[in-house]
Amino acid sequence: MLQRCGGLEETLLMLSRLATAAEGDDYLHWDELRHRPPPEGLSHEQWWLAEKLSRRPTPLPLLASDGQAFWFSQPPVLLQGLHQIDMQAGASVVAPEAVNTRSTRDRYLLSSLMEEAITSSQMEGAATTRDVAKAMIRSRRPPRDRSERMILNNFLTMQRIQELRDQPLTPQLVLDLHRLVSEDTLDDSADAGRLRPAGKEVVVDDVYGTVFHVPPPAEELPHRMEELCRFANGETPKVFIHPVVRAIALHFWLAYDHPFCDGNGRTARALFYWAMLHQGYWLFEFVSISSVINKARGQYERSFLLSESDDNDLTYFLLAQVKVIQQAIANLHAYLERKAGEVGALQQRLEGMDGLNHRQLALLRHALRHSGFRYTVLSHQNSHGVSHQTARSDLQKLAVRGLLLPGKDGRREIFRVPEDLSARLPS
Repeated sequence: MLQRCGGLEETLLMLSRLATAAEGDDYLHWDELRHRPPPEGLSHEQWWLAEKLSRRPTPLPLLASDGQAFWFSQPPVLLQGLHQIDMQAGASVVAPEAVNTRSTRDRYLLSSLMEEAITSSQMEGAATTRDVAKAMIRSRRPPRDRSERMILNNFLTMQRIQELRDQPLTPQLVLDLHRLVSEDTLDDSADAGRLRPAGKEVVVDDVYGTVFHVPPPAEELPHRMEELCRFANGETPKVFIHPVVRAIALHFWLAYDHPFCDGNGRTARALFYWAMLHQGYWLFEFVSISSVINKARGQYERSFLLSESDDNDLTYFLLAQVKVIQQAIANLHAYLERKAGEVGALQQRLEGMDGLNHRQLALLRHALRHSGFRYTVLSHQNSHGVSHQTARSDLQKLAVRGLLLPGKDGRREIFRVPEDLSARLPS
């Protein structure tokens, strides 16, 4: 009897240690956990068992190549992150003062679309500089090479997503978005806007040929695309899935299926944006996630591998992307604050100059940072959404004041930033 009691006490003590071990804030993968000191009285294997037992799975309709479902759990750290995103970017969030007016809203929207288009393309190998890419978009100049075409395609896709935000996702719509993303950038132009055909199987590997992921075979893709769209539209599963979780899972799903010969990453991020806007997170008109992901590519790619290697647990990818979203939102607010400060400082410098409108102030703010830059009537018109005559009048008035230098580029009228622009402004 005493031996039984002793055994029971030891069992209860072990259960208590296991319960305590599972209370931490970290959501650890075995590869990380096994290198940390375990809680007192536990081996690494016992600690791992406590972690696994504490995870309550919610299955998803996304099936892995082995036929097993991906799933996720909801540790406190994930719930906290989702709550913060709701508070900062949800439908009930009041617009920041900087985007309350139509003129500033359009300007910041253009800037965010260009930022996402450029960075998303750079992640896939585009080599064009930011200034050249922005000038191409503003002037509507045709792209001169594959890199510029990738950036322009991404920009047009992000604009298209703004228009599609209220529409349900369909397989044809996904194909249309892929065609818009990849047109004139693929080795085989026929691959734009079509699923991988049989015989064109792909793998995800690194520059050394190490294979990290083998996507599902081509014959499964039509059915998987149907299921992806049903999930995106909220038809599956029959339990509540937090909208941000649904958007992130959609991103992962398309990247996992790799349904196209190329352009999967750009299409996956485009679907994430569609899902966020479709579900009411309007602030994502102005948020760039690619700029955050690009600064920590290793963490982004590792989160894919962790989810695949631990029984299809998508929680690792969810947690990584929630951090990306939080950082992207913080970057947006910092950007808006910085721009507000720049406008304030510029306005102080321009106090002695009457008659400048917000478009001319915006141009001068840009011009102060880009000596020698050339503006055209069309680029100014596109940046601010005004008529040709209004744009030309803005530029001519600045030229009369000596703040821009008028000239010609063939038959096209240009206005160049003088090298000494700062000295020409009131101190």
